[in-house]
Amino acid sequence: MFINFFYQMRDAGIPVTIKEYLTLMEALKAGVVRFDIDGFYYLARSTFVKDEKNLDKFDRVFGHAFKGIEFSVPDDTADIPEEWLEKLAELYLSKEEMDKIKKLGSWDDIMDTLKKRLEEQKERHQGGSKWIGTAGTSPFGAYGYNPEGVRIGQKEGRHGRAIKVWDKRDFKNLDDQVELGTRNIKVALRKLRQFARTGNPEILDLDDTIRSTAHKGYLDIKMVPEKHNAVKVLLFLDVGGSMDPHIQMCQELFSAARSEFKHLEFFYFHNCLYESVWKDNSRRWDDRIPLMDILHTYGHDYKLIFVGDASMSPYEIAYPGGSVEHWNEEAGQVWMQRILSTYPKAVWLNPVDEKHWRWTQSIEMIQQMMDDRMYPLTLEGLDRAMKDLK
Repeated sequence: MFINFFYQMRDAGIPVTIKEYLTLMEALKAGVVRFDIDGFYYLARSTFVKDEKNLDKFDRVFGHAFKGIEFSVPDDTADIPEEWLEKLAELYLSKEEMDKIKKLGSWDDIMDTLKKRLEEQKERHQGGSKWIGTAGTSPFGAYGYNPEGVRIGQKEGRHGRAIKVWDKRDFKNLDDQVELGTRNIKVALRKLRQFARTGNPEILDLDDTIRSTAHKGYLDIKMVPEKHNAVKVLLFLDVGGSMDPHIQMCQELFSAARSEFKHLEFFYFHNCLYESVWKDNSRRWDDRIPLMDILHTYGHDYKLIFVGDASMSPYEIAYPGGSVEHWNEEAGQVWMQRILSTYPKAVWLNPVDEKHWRWTQSIEMIQQMMDDRMYPLTLEGLDRAMKDLK
């Protein structure tokens, strides 16, 4: 079983090694977990998964490899630890759900009945209203109907009324090809961290305190400023038009960036970069910021991140007056070249699926100006972009 699990992880693209497999076997032999599928799941995950992007792959492989290891009816008796029932009730049931249980009696009554029927039942039961089985009206089992019951061994809910789903397992999807959520983006952005100590000394420097105390012969406390992420970021966000379907994704990226980078400046543009940008979309025509002011205000050490689908008419990039909103004296590509020469560390994040890029001429034009530093807005793409910015 464990050997098959190991090879299934390899087939799924999870980089696992024999050494990690032996480590898991040693942990099981030492009794780190015993007869606990949840405990074994976390033990195996911590042993084999070294990158967040493989968590979802691991969950799928684990669910397939150990599909038969679930709550089942034993041959003789069933021993359900009381602490399992108590913890599961606290974890899964709200006050409203506990009130609903009273329709069948107390929670203890239901669980006592469940245990008794497990002890009495000797074989699989189909239909009916008493035994644990399938397609019946008993409060216990799967693929049946009872207004309040305990679901066991069923893949998913059908009526949404089970008071307890015995084998339900929900894991956060962190596959490296899925679109990002705020939490996932934060994980990826952290790879761009460059820590520095600035400000007032407020943190105890233990090593220096020990060293100085040993040298002087008396307690000499040393303090240092707290570490902060010293990376400076200029974030340019494309808004409106073809970007409307990607609003939620951009909001999540913006939220994550604001929390991860202490030195972050953001600006909005539409389709292509021209002579001015803005910070407030409600005042985009009244309060614009000349791009030259930005180039003269922020140092060359800033990292530059564009977020946009780069989907527009090629004229908007290549010709004066090509903008769909105003008359631009100089072509968009001229302004792109100016900003890229000022900030050499730059990437473009594109929410459009990468396999569609070659069908849009403007995407290819922007990609060429970015020297192929355009990345899809996926966990894997963002990871590559952060490495490029370092």
